[in-house]
This record gives sequence, C-alpha cells and structure tokens, in this order.
Amino acid sequence: MTESQIAFDRLLQIMDELREKCPWDKKQTIHSLRTLTIEELYELGDAIMDEDWQNIKKELGDVLLHIVFYAKIGCEKNKFNISDVINELCEKLIVRHPHIYADVKVNDEEDVKKNWEQIKLKEGSKSVLAGVPKGLPAVVKAHRIQEKAKQVGFEWDTREQVWDKIEEEIAELKEAVANNNLTEMENEMGDIIFSFINYARFIGVDAETALESTNRKFIHRFTQMENAAKTMNKNLAEMTLQEMDAMWNEIKKK
Repeated sequence: MTESQIAFDRLLQIMDELREKCPWDKKQTIHSLRTLTIEELYELGDAIMDEDWQNIKKELGDVLLHIVFYAKIGCEKNKFNISDVINELCEKLIVRHPHIYADVKVNDEEDVKKNWEQIKLKEGSKSVLAGVPKGLPAVVKAHRIQEKAKQVGFEWDTREQVWDKIEEEIAELKEAVANNNLTEMENEMGDIIFSFINYARFIGVDAETALESTNRKFIHRFTQMENAAKTMNKNLAEMTLQEMDAMWNEIKKK
C-alpha cells in the first residue's frame, strides 16, 4: 500500500471508532453537519485568500473529514459508502474528459469546458444552468451562470460590447432613481452588478476574489484609521468627514 492509502485507511478507521464511541459524533446527521461543512469551506477559502499553506493543509483535512463523515452516515443508511463516492467520481471524470480517455480532440481549456457541459446535458441535465447551486453567494453564482451560458455560445463577442451594456444599465438606473422607483432601482442595480461581473470575466478577473480583496483592504485601512484616532484621544464618531478623509488618504499613501 502507498503512503496515501495507509493514511486514508487510518482516517476511515478513526471515523468508524468515533461514530461508535464518541457521544457527539454518534448524534450527528447530514443536516446537523451541513452548516458546519459550509463553515469549513469558508475557512478554507480564507486560508486560500491568505495563501496560508499551513492553514490550507489544515482546512483541507477538515473538509475531508466531513466527506468521510457523510459517507459513513450514507453507509449506515444503506445508501452508499465511501468507495461508491470515489468510484462514481472516477467514472464521471473519465467520461467528461474524452480528450484524455477517448479520441476527442481539443484545442484549449475552452473546448474542455464546452465538452463538459455538453456531456452533462447528454447525461440528463435539463439545463446548462442546472448545476449552479441555489445557495451560492450571489457574486459567485453570477460568475458560474455566465460561464455556463458561455459554453453554449450565449456570450458577447468583445469586452467593448460588455462595457456598452454596463453604460446602458447605468443609464437605466439613473432613470429609475430620477423616477424614485425603488423596485426598478433594485432591478437596475442588479443588472449593473451582473454586467460588471461579466466584464470582469472578459478581462480575466475573478469578481469574487477582487471584491474580497477590496473588503480586506478596506477593513485594514479602516482599522488603522481607528487606531490613529485613538492616538489623538479621539474616536471616529467625533471627527468630521473631512478629517476622516484626510486620515484615510494618509493611510493610503503608506
């Protein structure tokens, strides 16, 4: 056995023991684990954003534990076991990579994506968009929707066309604001954000990553601003916008 196989078998053995002997582990269901799994995925996402390899390794372990845990519960209910999970994944990867395991020719990664979506439809998916989870964060969901629509040719030809669409949506938002129509303002704002995410794709930027980087940058600078105010025996609520803006610009320079 390889080192990886020995390690995986050890994990499965520990899972069996925990499920049998640990009061907490014995109580868990797929529903009680769900929110914990989501939390673990976000923690992995944070570690990836930080490029913290030590924590990436740790969080991958936590995610793997949840996969094994769900498989154990599935086995107990005679639904499936971990071998079924792995083998079904292997079969899917083989079928959806005919350029590796069959004689299909591809030119680039875009051909690979198109083949993937076409194969999914042949497998019984009712829509190209069927694989987009309902619970995804809105920015990530928009990106995935656009990527999938692209695979069947529903896509602008150039980034300039996308930018024209953004300007069109901005004009419509301004009109909705002028009319003080809250419903239309919300609709048009959504269209603008969706179009900006589309533009980000066209220039090779991941909108979710870009926005999260800006969130972190804002938090870092705002926290520095709070600390700077404390050194002057002030708090931000007592300062004018002009004072805070000057402080913000000084922090940006640094």
